Amino acid sequence: MVTDLEIKPVTPLIGAEIRGIDLSKPLSDNERAKVRQALLDHLVLFFRDQNISIDEQKFFGAQFGELHVHPARDRNGLAGHPEILYINNGPETSRINGDEWHSDVSCDPEPPMGSILRLIDIPPSGGGDTLFANMYAAYNALSEPIKGFLDELSALHDGGPNYVDRAKRAGIYKPDKVFPANEHPVIRTHPETGRKSIFVNKIFTQSVIGLSKEESQAILDFLFQHIAKPDFQCRFKWEKNSVAFWDNRCALHHAMWDYYPEVRRGYRVTIKGDKPF
Repeated sequence: MVTDLEIKPVTPLIGAEIRGIDLSKPLSDNERAKVRQALLDHLVLFFRDQNISIDEQKFFGAQFGELHVHPARDRNGLAGHPEILYINNGPETSRINGDEWHSDVSCDPEPPMGSILRLIDIPPSGGGDTLFANMYAAYNALSEPIKGFLDELSALHDGGPNYVDRAKRAGIYKPDKVFPANEHPVIRTHPETGRKSIFVNKIFTQSVIGLSKEESQAILDFLFQHIAKPDFQCRFKWEKNSVAFWDNRCALHHAMWDYYPEVRRGYRVTIKGDKPF
């Protein structure tokens, strides 16, 4: 239940900390509307000191839409909870999830609307922050001729290269396992705000449709460099039982892996989205 909902922006462009809310309790329609509007306004929301159970985290996510089941859940799933992605990095980890700028599972035909991550173990020496980037701002920073050019393009998002590599590292690779691959517009229009944003990322976007290999790579290299500019970012320093809720339709994120061999653990739920246009 929300008493005095306080929204404190982290930067002018992206991120806000929400205070005066207990995520273990159901939200009223009015409270849910306030949180959703804050998400639309700030792209990523941060909540501190939320000692919630896995079921309560799932319930919180389900108040904003049907929960998504991850295509790589056989590697990072949690028994009895198909909607949960278990984040568990430590001394045995050879490569973490999310170590490049990305939007979660953008290879799906209808990529997730949002994701909610709660960390339960934090590296004791610090580190393990998550960076978030505003793709509205990244689009707006482009020149008008480049905007016009990109507006007409689509790109292939393929989960295979990333998920197969990680499955092999984990020793659970299955040759017959098929991962999603779909074409999406390079410039996406947000279904709720109507604003345009760049919708490519280094983990899933493989090529630009209709261009030669060299042309496609040149465009993607330019965009990957552009979207990673610090001007568009905020950085979140986790504490135990912190929660982040981000909009995958207009924000990218990047997990820092600067804490090896220490442990960083948590749980993520993801909310189903719609087909990009």
